[in-house]
Amino acid sequence: MKKYKKILLVAAASLSFATASVAAEKLKIGTEGAYPPFNLIDSNGEVVGFDLDIAHALCEKMKVECSVVTSDWDGIIPALNAKKFDFLAASMSITEERLQAVDFTDPYYTNGLQFIAPKSSDFKVDKDSLKGKVIGAQRATIAGNWLEDNMGKDIDIKLYDTNENAYLDLESGRLDGVLADKFVNWEWLKSEAGAGFEFKGDPVFDNDKIGIALRKGNDELRERLNAALKEIVEDGTYKAINDKYFPFNVY
Repeated sequence: MKKYKKILLVAAASLSFATASVAAEKLKIGTEGAYPPFNLIDSNGEVVGFDLDIAHALCEKMKVECSVVTSDWDGIIPALNAKKFDFLAASMSITEERLQAVDFTDPYYTNGLQFIAPKSSDFKVDKDSLKGKVIGAQRATIAGNWLEDNMGKDIDIKLYDTNENAYLDLESGRLDGVLADKFVNWEWLKSEAGAGFEFKGDPVFDNDKIGIALRKGNDELRERLNAALKEIVEDGTYKAINDKYFPFNVY
């Protein structure tokens, strides 16, 4: 009888340990925290936004406990590869250059690039009209890269650590315009600071696929994230998050 009880105790302990191991799976979400409405730090010090709502919904589908870690944009890929977090939900464009350093999930939304400038300005977006103007963009983004690749010889490009700092200089008159993701510009134009500004011209690039980045070779996590993304799109979770932030579909 004692031997039988001992076996039961060992079995129960093993089951308890296995259950605890499953329950204990934790992942860290990396993000910038300075890119509203996609990721930002609110008045309570919480990291919130569309990216985080999507990431937490994916964590829930994967049945893992997720916490959030912020990083400056310039160092966010090195921080991911240094294992400071497990995956990156920070509105990152899927580009050939970044695919050399990290892997990506399927896109979780599609963005584009569009100029904004003062409503009062005669601001046209062709190269000849922009010649000599001072244009701002966030450093290490496709907006900054697009300006350097397409307008670098014709305009004065000012690159910033955050989009918010570019907007501050636009508002103060130190910039003629800003090129950024159109949904981020749309959010700022709704603010009091952005009331005197507007979109100028059509998007210069309108097929910017945004994915979740993760370390190269982490195929298992990528497949789990992709499966969870498919599930939240199919069950309406994605739409509910989308409608919380936008009156249009960003997927």
